[in-house]
Amino acid sequence: MGLRSRASTGETEPVPAAKADAPRAVAAALADAMNAHDIEAFVSLFAADYDSEQPVHPDRAFRGRDQVRANWSAVFAGVPDFRAELVATAIEADTVWTEWRWHGTHEDGSPLEMAGVIILSVRDGRVAQARLYVEPVQRGGEGIDAAVREMSGRD
Repeated sequence: MGLRSRASTGETEPVPAAKADAPRAVAAALADAMNAHDIEAFVSLFAADYDSEQPVHPDRAFRGRDQVRANWSAVFAGVPDFRAELVATAIEADTVWTEWRWHGTHEDGSPLEMAGVIILSVRDGRVAQARLYVEPVQRGGEGIDAAVREMSGRD
């Protein structure tokens, strides 16, 4: 069973079983739980054997929802005004491609601004596996020409 937001209260409630396995409903429930800072609702959306990959950062891979709880408890505590925007979704069978924007203010006053894509595999109304491609937004920098020079090895 997934969760969804009650529009008038900001609280979460169960998603009906008929819709709980719909990947888009699970993605929306994740956003609702993040925005409510509801760690119990959030963690309940992950399978016990959840498998997390970050292909750009292979050392960050982990299994199990206990690590999900630890990670997101730290985020909610460290970014008290954390907000998640589910920008777009695309569905293919039991997989939902999600585009996210995350923002807020760290306890020290510095901004959090991240954006990217998370590809979620849903099983029995829970996230069974995810590949995360979410990175800090870089304001400034040297532009596309510098990025191409670096990529092509012609720095």
